[in-house]
Parts: sequence; structure tokens; C-alpha cells
Amino acid sequence: MRRRLPALLLGLLLGAAALPAPPARAQPQDPGWVPKRNARLQALDKVTARITLLDTPVGQPVGFGTLRVIVHACNARPPEEVPDAAAWLEVLETRNDSRGIPVFRGWMFANAPGVSMLEHPVYDLRVLECS
Repeated sequence: MRRRLPALLLGLLLGAAALPAPPARAQPQDPGWVPKRNARLQALDKVTARITLLDTPVGQPVGFGTLRVIVHACNARPPEEVPDAAAWLEVLETRNDSRGIPVFRGWMFANAPGVSMLEHPVYDLRVLECS
């Protein structure tokens, strides 16, 4: 049993590291979230210190440097609650492959950017709001 426990923990950790499946298009997971059509992202080029605001409609790719960012879902809290936004993003690196190599896929949260973030040597990306 002692040898099986580390293997079980390793399996759980590896399973948690796998990329989650995209969300259902029209079904918010929490009734406190309201689906929106546009996302505002803040992109940082760490080399030049250039900050760019990206306004992107859900489902349409937008480019920043060698990244291609696609917002698949963007949800906001209702006006009567504390403002927050959550976006399901897919980020592709196009430097060596024009089709793009996935470097991030998952939810990003405006009020908790450190929970799930893009780890890239040149670029940083965060969700500001959904509208």
C-alpha cells in the first residue's frame, strides 16, 4: 500500500496538469456569471515594456507579437455583485509554426490573475473585463 500511494498521488498531479476541456458555449457553470460577447485583455511585451489593450470578440483570434489569442468564452458578474470577469482563452505561439503551438488553454480571472496565468518568456497576458 505504501508504494501505491505515491503512484496514486503522481497520477492525480499529472491528471491535474492536463489541459481542461473547453466550456459549453451557452451554459455558464455558475448562475452568478453572465455570458458576454467581448473581452478586454491587457498584453505586456516584457522585452520592450509595451502594454497593449486588446479588445476581442468571443471566437475571433487576435494577434499580439508572436501570440495568437482566441477567447472562447467571457463571463462577468452581474452589476449588483463585486465586479469580476472570467475568460476561457487559448493562446498559440506562432514564432516557429504558422499554425501555432498551444502555450495556454484555460480560464483566466480578472480578480485573481495568479490563479491561472500564461507562462511565457516574452509576453504576459491578463483579463481585464468582459462586456
